[in-house]
Amino acid sequence: MTGASHAEHFPALVLNADFRPLSYYPLSLWSWQETVKAVFLDRVNIVSEYDRHVHSPSFEMRLPSVVSLKTYIKPARYPAFTRFNVFLRDRFTCQYCGAKHELTFDHLIPRCRGGLTQWENVVAACSPCNLRKGSMMPEKAKMWPAQEPYRPTVHELHRNGRYFPPNYLHQSWVDYLYWDTELEP
Repeated sequence: MTGASHAEHFPALVLNADFRPLSYYPLSLWSWQETVKAVFLDRVNIVSEYDRHVHSPSFEMRLPSVVSLKTYIKPARYPAFTRFNVFLRDRFTCQYCGAKHELTFDHLIPRCRGGLTQWENVVAACSPCNLRKGSMMPEKAKMWPAQEPYRPTVHELHRNGRYFPPNYLHQSWVDYLYWDTELEP
């Protein structure tokens, strides 16, 4: 298709069939190529479009800026355990000192003492706090997390993701996104 120069700057917001974003953090976006393919495969409805066109010798279309899935995808109840999801659960904040930089994750019960790498034993920690705690138990280190670690739901991670709006939101997306901009993360 020609006319697609700089089209990579035109992602589409992907909504579930209920018009809610599939994900807030990271925001559910598809490249223009994925979006056009989904349109041709009749998997999405176009909700809004950019003023930008792509075309071939026999076809032209405006690039979708918002699409909704035709089939509802039931969200998983619980997210996968990943480093990113631990940080998101803990709002990208060290659970010991409140720092928001140099994040790692810390095992409350250290692995060398039988602690497992799972939701209920891992918290976000900045490097200095993680080094200070080392392989000690919280009582010995006199370091307790601000929030006890727990297994979050997908809904809780989506809620936390809304504390971190992306740097760029296209105007056509705003009606479908709800950011908690008055609260500090």
